[in-house]
Amino acid sequence: MRVVIESSDRIGISQEILAIFAKQAWNLKTVEITSCFTYVHVEYAALTLSSIRECLASVIGVNSVEVINLLPSEQRESHLQALLDKMPEPIIDVDSNGLILAMNKASHKLKPSKDATEPELVTTDYLGKPIEAFLGQINKTMLTNAATSQAVTIEGRAYILDVSPVISSNSSTLEQDNTGQVSGSVLLFRSMNTLGRQISLMQSHQDHSFDSIIGQSKSISLIKAQSKRFAELDLPVLISGETGTGKELIARALHQASSRSKAPFLAINCSALPEHLLESELFGYASGAFTGAQKGGKPGLIELAEGGCLFLDEIAEMSPYLQAKLLRFLQDLTYRRVGGTKELVANIRIVSASHQDLAKLISQKTFREDLYYRLNVLSIDLPPLRERMADMSLLANLFIENAAKQVSNSQQTDIAKPKLTAQALSLLQGFAWPGNIRQLQNVLFSVVALNNGGDICADDLLQVLNKHAGKQQLSNDIDIQTIKDWSSAQADFEAKLLEHLHPLFPTTRKLAERLNVSHNKIAMKLREHGIK
Repeated sequence: MRVVIESSDRIGISQEILAIFAKQAWNLKTVEITSCFTYVHVEYAALTLSSIRECLASVIGVNSVEVINLLPSEQRESHLQALLDKMPEPIIDVDSNGLILAMNKASHKLKPSKDATEPELVTTDYLGKPIEAFLGQINKTMLTNAATSQAVTIEGRAYILDVSPVISSNSSTLEQDNTGQVSGSVLLFRSMNTLGRQISLMQSHQDHSFDSIIGQSKSISLIKAQSKRFAELDLPVLISGETGTGKELIARALHQASSRSKAPFLAINCSALPEHLLESELFGYASGAFTGAQKGGKPGLIELAEGGCLFLDEIAEMSPYLQAKLLRFLQDLTYRRVGGTKELVANIRIVSASHQDLAKLISQKTFREDLYYRLNVLSIDLPPLRERMADMSLLANLFIENAAKQVSNSQQTDIAKPKLTAQALSLLQGFAWPGNIRQLQNVLFSVVALNNGGDICADDLLQVLNKHAGKQQLSNDIDIQTIKDWSSAQADFEAKLLEHLHPLFPTTRKLAERLNVSHNKIAMKLREHGIK
């Protein structure tokens, strides 16, 4: 029986209460005392609540005696265990000698049953036993006085083991030197899939469904319909398109619509890292693989994306060595960490992308033809913005709205969403947009940021577009030996100028306005220099 005795805060009252229990020869299993409350777990066959009340009636200051289900410490332990059991990752608490103090239910994932006849692990069977008895890969030497993280493999599955020491000290010691005695450690086993999902969420918090892809033109509607069908097929996809056309957006939508949507989507730009770093980022590395390598090794993106999708952007920038290694991986999805000897098997989908002409690179012997066919099982070719001008109104209004929200947040004041005039929309539709949707977004953000209220007119856009055109620097290096005369040098400069500006201002009228000359002169010069 467990009871709580409420009393006045009188010196010695707890001793009097316990003396009566001792006099009655009742078996006291546990006693907990706080101000005005004495909690008792007592065992006695004939014991009743009324008999306890009768015995304590002689103690001055006892106000009430009631039966309770759990003592405070038992209740805290019960709630803590319930909290631990809700955690999806295995957690084990050990003392300073490496003996197991507590485990959550998820710990059974570390030692699954070998067959159906074998009973499932009961974690309480290991309480009080050394951690090595439960997991041979873990030993007392790994339980250091400092927090550590290291890669471990248990039953063929890779985990990141986070070891956090438990510091026990009195308040005075903590106030003096912020140190204490290590009384144990908490071990958290994070699966690669969990780590991959966390990284995936850090990379993007937005919705990436096909509904988030703006456009109703024939070309983009066809792309979305094709991509939705591809999402159902668990095969590699190669996405082609100019810079800024939204290749990663399509890749994320493919993943979100697939059966792997609950697993990680991880992306890496193959042109952003040198060969040796890209290799370790993709395949990971084993402990001691190179100088400065993290203790215990490090998982690569292939390992972290387990069950999900790995997006390889700018695949054409990959070195010949890594192309060969990626080809080997794609053959049977097996690989080894850099410096490792253990063969690992991946369960991921590969989606790659490039803005370059891979067929041309194959003919130039800079991209492997066999790798191309491995990656190009399913292909999506994204149209440039200039070929989907029917979507300009939708895209422009969306970017203007987003820009207005960002400006409002940065200035901590609400600004009205400016409207786009018909002339301004016509100007947007007539521009070549070599940077595609990304360039359009940047231009409209600049226009909104500079807007003083009112509608966005064509003149507002021209000011920003002229600055963007001005950033396209001409190569003015002069080789004196090649100059024949004044006329040829002037003609050469005119040709370079028109070649740079014409993609930005694709009509003679717009280009003439930019250069402040007649459109007839522009038309004549374009014909003269063979610019179409």
